[in-house]
Amino acid sequence: MNDEASIFDEDDQSSNPAVPYRAEVGEEEAGQRLDRFLAGAIDDLSRSRIQGLIADGAVRLETGGTVSDASSRVKPGDAFLVAVPPPKDATPKPEDIPLSIAFEDEHLIVVNKPAGLVVHPGAGNHSGTLVNALLHHCGDSLQGIGGVARPGIVHRIDKDTSGLLVAAKSERAHTGLADQFADHSIERAYWALVVGLPEPMKGTIDRNLARHPNDRIRFACTHEGAGRSAVTHYKVLSQSDLASSLVECRLETGRTHQIRVHMASLGHALVGDPLYFAISPKQRAALGKERAGIVTGFPRQALHARTLGFLHPVTGDQLRFDSPMPADIEGLAGKLGIALPG
Repeated sequence: MNDEASIFDEDDQSSNPAVPYRAEVGEEEAGQRLDRFLAGAIDDLSRSRIQGLIADGAVRLETGGTVSDASSRVKPGDAFLVAVPPPKDATPKPEDIPLSIAFEDEHLIVVNKPAGLVVHPGAGNHSGTLVNALLHHCGDSLQGIGGVARPGIVHRIDKDTSGLLVAAKSERAHTGLADQFADHSIERAYWALVVGLPEPMKGTIDRNLARHPNDRIRFACTHEGAGRSAVTHYKVLSQSDLASSLVECRLETGRTHQIRVHMASLGHALVGDPLYFAISPKQRAALGKERAGIVTGFPRQALHARTLGFLHPVTGDQLRFDSPMPADIEGLAGKLGIALPG
């Protein structure tokens, strides 16, 4: 606990005040983490949203100062005040960028993102992103949902990865989807073309990931107790002798570059991966000169978000979507002699 300035300060002259919530700890809730307790006590806010509010100084004890530690344990009789800032206009500007829409209703939208499209504005990408396209398509319904810089976004895929992505169009949908991602109940299956043939042909990679110690752009597998937990379940769907394979990767967790790093750690890097691609002499020999040139010359990681499944956060309906392979990866598979499942 501390007494640093927060949005609860009485001298705040904002004409658009935060929405207050109050949550009191009962005997049965004693000992819970603060973020878990508040997420259970306030239906409209996800645990990740609560953690963000704590970091922003928006949670305080009714009888004391602001709370700075989401993992602190609550005690019976503690009463917490949570100030939720009102939605703000999203700073990214709407842009008329075509969208391939797999599903849409008043609460959410599922899009098939092409390779080359950045999901949200960031350093070096202030426009031309999926967020800009969503703001144009959805209009005012997206404003302020989940934050200012990334309205509607609950997960992302790399710029040069293609495939399915869901965005929220209401705060209720954002909370419900965020909770499903947090408890790993979202179905996410990716198809990847890799060099070589993984052995065994089906398995689980359970290796923590952390920033590479010498290159902040890259990630690397690390020892237990360091980095963040990362689990990928894979199986080979099709192969071209021992030279290359089509692998399905199902995510139990969703870390940055997870599939790319995990498959490379097995010695079967994704074809075209600009950061993690490597090819052994044995793999090069198996490919032969022509196919080795095709593999090393492919301009992006051959990774596609094939399947996305989740419970609709408002209606409770089970939703599941499949996206066909884009033309460039389909063409690559043909050149490598890999048959794509129907």
